Amino acid sequence: MNNFENDFIFGGATAAFQAEGATKEDGRGPCCWDVHLNRPESTFTGDAASDFYHKYKEDLELSKEFGVNGIRISIAWTRIIPDGVGEVNPKGIEYYSNLIDECIKNNVEPFITLHHFDTPLSLFEKGDWLYRDTIDYFVKFAKVCFENFGDRVKKWTTFNEAWAVAQNGYIIGNFPPSVKYDIPKAVQSMHNMMVAHSKVLNLYKSMNLPGEIGIIHTLEGKYPITDSAEDKRAAELDYTISNKFMLDACFKGYYAEDTIETINEILTQNGGKLEIYDGDMEAFKEAAAQIDFLGMNYYSSHFLKAYDGESNIYHNGTGEKGTSIFALKGIGQRVNNPEVETTDWDWPIYPQGLRDMLIRIKNEYPNYKKIYVTENGMGYKDDFEAGKIDDTPRIAYIKRHMEAILEAKAQGVVVSGYFVWSLMDVLSWSNGYNKRYGLFYVDFATQNRYAKKSAYWFKKVSETKRLVDVSEIEY
Repeated sequence: MNNFENDFIFGGATAAFQAEGATKEDGRGPCCWDVHLNRPESTFTGDAASDFYHKYKEDLELSKEFGVNGIRISIAWTRIIPDGVGEVNPKGIEYYSNLIDECIKNNVEPFITLHHFDTPLSLFEKGDWLYRDTIDYFVKFAKVCFENFGDRVKKWTTFNEAWAVAQNGYIIGNFPPSVKYDIPKAVQSMHNMMVAHSKVLNLYKSMNLPGEIGIIHTLEGKYPITDSAEDKRAAELDYTISNKFMLDACFKGYYAEDTIETINEILTQNGGKLEIYDGDMEAFKEAAAQIDFLGMNYYSSHFLKAYDGESNIYHNGTGEKGTSIFALKGIGQRVNNPEVETTDWDWPIYPQGLRDMLIRIKNEYPNYKKIYVTENGMGYKDDFEAGKIDDTPRIAYIKRHMEAILEAKAQGVVVSGYFVWSLMDVLSWSNGYNKRYGLFYVDFATQNRYAKKSAYWFKKVSETKRLVDVSEIEY
């Protein structure tokens, strides 16, 4: 299979907090990230971001011009319900209604995410997803969105990267609440988010709306660095906590026996226990029978070796290559594979992992129906020269991952779209504005947009439905 289908989505991805800015306009309430990035020690904030709040018409016109026929947008919970729990904000409804209409006007299909890391501050302070009432408030928020936008939005996702919320918030500590090495809290929050996902999905299906709903997981391959039994077990442990645990909940409707045994093994090593509440598994079962698609975010895979020590992590948030450390008690240590190149932020560039993961989903969760690769892209220190941005390495990265998608499709995997992260340059959660991903360069001082070489390449691919060589691009 060398070409993409005519109805394949060539999309660009965004997130409300990373793109919108306007954090204090039109009644928006604070989310956890507003406080986290406005601490004295922070070097950047999301107050302006890419100003998508005011410039969305321009960005959607650019999308149409450059062959981007789908856009991932998240709805900021606190624009709709400023305190997360109470009254609905009409200005928030108006903004997203206008934004959705503008997408449709430009023939750019909106894929809407309900939670992209930005829990309302009031609920975050009570425990975020460890606070069980957050589930019910999230369902209330989702219902407001479905009622107001469900007539026009045909693709919904409940969560973006629940693993990132848990891992970065409770294990790495570079997301709020900045806790390190608390694996039990990470696991419990993931379970609770899957309960919230299930209840929202079941609500959507009960409303008989004319669309589809799924979830977005970040799915990284986990490979043993050697063939030893110990390294293979480390890879299995890492895969189970970061991938299999939540995939089972979403697509099996229960935790498989080997999954829960492995999770309990990890929790025992770290002094914790998973709490499952009445009704949780029933919600899983009902949702798994109705889920319409899987969104897969893929940037890298990891190579694992056995590890017996205490948890130890150093997060490379500056692009100082070779500084990352990631070792978890009861799981394993992620190590460099000398045969696999990495980005400046130490992320292995391994398209094979995307292909392998797509095939694995098909084989292990045959009710998946279809997959969208909802994020993939390369963080890069773009050079701006007289309005030109030659990001050929990014083109090579995207092309290799699209080739992996075509290889998986040839093996029978149903992949219906690809979304480059990101549509325009946006705020990076832990890197600020120096790590760029966009098809469109943003001068953050002026908020002017400039099409990069990758945008012209992406347009050609979208138009021809084939992976063109960079030499075919005039720039």
